[in-house]
Amino acid sequence: MANPTVILLFIFAVRCSAISVWPQPRTMSWPVHSSTPLSPSFVISSPYHRYLFVAVNRYLQLIKTENYHPLVTPKVNPTNGPSLQALIITVKNLAAPLTHGVNESYSLNIPMSGNRATLIADTVWGAMRGLETFSQLVWGKPPRVAAGIEVVDWPIYAYRGVMLDTSRNYYDVKDILRTIGAMSANKLNVFHWHITDSHSFPVVLPSEPDLAAKGSYGSEFQYSPADISRIIEYGLQHGVRVLPEIDAPAHTGSWAGAYPEIVTCSNMFWWPAGSDWADRLASEPGTGHLNPLNPKTYQVMKNVIDDVTEMFPDSFYHAGADEIVPGCWKADPLVQSYLTKNGTLSQLLEMFVKSTLPYILSRNRTVVYWEDILLDSNIKVRASLLPTEHVILQTWNNGPNNTKKLVSSGYRTIVSSSEFYYLDCGHGSFLGNNSQYDQSPFTDQGNGGSWCGPFKTWQMIYNYDIAYNLTKEEAKLVLGGEVALWSELADPEVLDPRLWPRASALAEALWSGNRDEMGKKRYAAATDRLNEWRNRMVGRGVQAEPIQPRWCINNPGMCNTVHPFA
Repeated sequence: MANPTVILLFIFAVRCSAISVWPQPRTMSWPVHSSTPLSPSFVISSPYHRYLFVAVNRYLQLIKTENYHPLVTPKVNPTNGPSLQALIITVKNLAAPLTHGVNESYSLNIPMSGNRATLIADTVWGAMRGLETFSQLVWGKPPRVAAGIEVVDWPIYAYRGVMLDTSRNYYDVKDILRTIGAMSANKLNVFHWHITDSHSFPVVLPSEPDLAAKGSYGSEFQYSPADISRIIEYGLQHGVRVLPEIDAPAHTGSWAGAYPEIVTCSNMFWWPAGSDWADRLASEPGTGHLNPLNPKTYQVMKNVIDDVTEMFPDSFYHAGADEIVPGCWKADPLVQSYLTKNGTLSQLLEMFVKSTLPYILSRNRTVVYWEDILLDSNIKVRASLLPTEHVILQTWNNGPNNTKKLVSSGYRTIVSSSEFYYLDCGHGSFLGNNSQYDQSPFTDQGNGGSWCGPFKTWQMIYNYDIAYNLTKEEAKLVLGGEVALWSELADPEVLDPRLWPRASALAEALWSGNRDEMGKKRYAAATDRLNEWRNRMVGRGVQAEPIQPRWCINNPGMCNTVHPFA
């Protein structure tokens, strides 16, 4: 991974009056804004690779048929030279697998004169990134392509992800595939699939079929092994890893349909009347924690881990371990007896981790946990049980402060700070009688009932520096970042506008950064480019929400301000 403190060099700043690329490349030289026709017989030549072959055919079809009409007509001089006949791809290492840290760099050259462009990459995954860039340099009908341009590009962060929760509401396979395709177009490379939770268990596991049969919303709301294979294969064809998360020991109420004996406080009311918040059974409706004291828990867990690691080839396994609520474990008689003998809830969690972590590691996986396992104020494990060489922690609370705590403890870290990266924030809560919605005027309205409100705008996401206040050595432990869409208030009908183009903002910030060549935040200049990119995504079938009225596009500069608000 390239050092995130590297100052970005832009050999030539490409303005919105020319054609633009999202995410903006690290270096792009286009001294004379020229274009050349794309030949009707244009071809892409590449060495054979199973997934690159599919990508080449996909991009060839896109390039020839997209006929993108820019919102702002590019100020580009047409050349008198020959039309571009071919893009020649060279890949130095065809064997490199799609895994964390794989080389995604590429260089692209489209000559001012001559009929061949060249794309050189270390791996097929870098070649896919270069194909996306090339596709965005083509526009019009008949299509033209930027000429006399050279791009040398690579990402700042190796991990650039989107998390989707498919437990609270179900998403059809086609919705997931569309999301992965849009991620690839934005050069995002990890689809973090939060598959299960207390609300439903939608994945069919061969060794434990009853978990889905009795824990999903129904047979039409399940992912079969064939579905899983299709999604993973689609990811590989687009250069996107699929990282499974099976959250445990909390968030497991859906397991109780098949195994009620291993789940504490299942199907109980989440916050009993007359009790304090500290005595709740869950942090939202949907109760249930796996019982670390029941040996059956580990038999089921072993089968789940075996099946998930067999079905998902990624080298990472996300094991969850967030939001363990004391009241849920305390509601169980076995746990009550354990506590009367001077046991603690943290020891219960350590018991669970000692039994499950080594088994996941035996499946040749690196384990990802949510930060709670180490940082929770009530229930956590000792750092000695979480070896830094085998464990990655994902932060979601307390912004840069928790990132600092994790990396200063030596942990590789994925940043998903809810203050910046939670895409569900600002849409309220799903409680049917939430008194937060009935506050007197002129009093604190509590973010409209949203615990993590306000809404996270694309500008907030774009401007967040995930290595803020870190030393150079600490910053090296930040693997990257991830926006998260929890689905209490989202489903397939709103999936695209909830994700896009806000996830695009993350994509550029993690690929090439959020600062210009002078070190100044470039969100103002990014606005025009993001308008164009959003428009192109919509044309490609992704229903991204608008970021400005069309009037702003028709009247450049008139929607800016010359006065600082803060």
